[in-house]
Amino acid sequence: MKKLVFFIFIIIIFFSIVPNIGIGYQAEQKEEDLYEVIPDEAIRLRILAHSDDDKDQEVKRLVRDAVSEQITGWVEQMDDIDEARQHIQDRLPEITETVANVLADADDGKSLEVDYGENVTFPMKLYDTYLYPEGEYEAVLITIGDGQGANWWCVLFPPLCFLDFSNGALVDDADTDAPENQAAIEEEEEPVEVKFFLFEWFGWT
Repeated sequence: MKKLVFFIFIIIIFFSIVPNIGIGYQAEQKEEDLYEVIPDEAIRLRILAHSDDDKDQEVKRLVRDAVSEQITGWVEQMDDIDEARQHIQDRLPEITETVANVLADADDGKSLEVDYGENVTFPMKLYDTYLYPEGEYEAVLITIGDGQGANWWCVLFPPLCFLDFSNGALVDDADTDAPENQAAIEEEEEPVEVKFFLFEWFGWT
């Protein structure tokens, strides 16, 4: 009799758990879709600061504001990537002039370079709950001076520069956090001993 009760109980548990697993999986998929904000066909903007010095980073932000506003104004009404691509390429001299004016206003005499290509390298980045893989992407690349400082990037087309993807964490940075920071993320847990009353009932423990 005990065995019959046991097997009925197991069957009830099984059928109550399986639907929840499916619901949890669907919720996870929907959440991933929510953060898949960069389409396959996109044009990015990446700005490399001269260094991590406070002044160099401030200059980078000034360049960011001027250039992203300029290009977004050009493409915000466009829905064809070929049209946006051609428009941006034709106006690279205007982008270069904008960056030069920002550097001049900031009394920064460093060199600058503005390039457009399909093979601009981007590092792996964790933004919110979505991981953007490293790779080579189509982008406008602005290099200020030596280009050795922290970078900033966004998506120009479709216009997504209101999302500052650079606020995410570099995966390499996450791997080299100080031990005290890691402890806050990865806490060791004491093993928990779990006993099931049915097993004790049958004398299986």
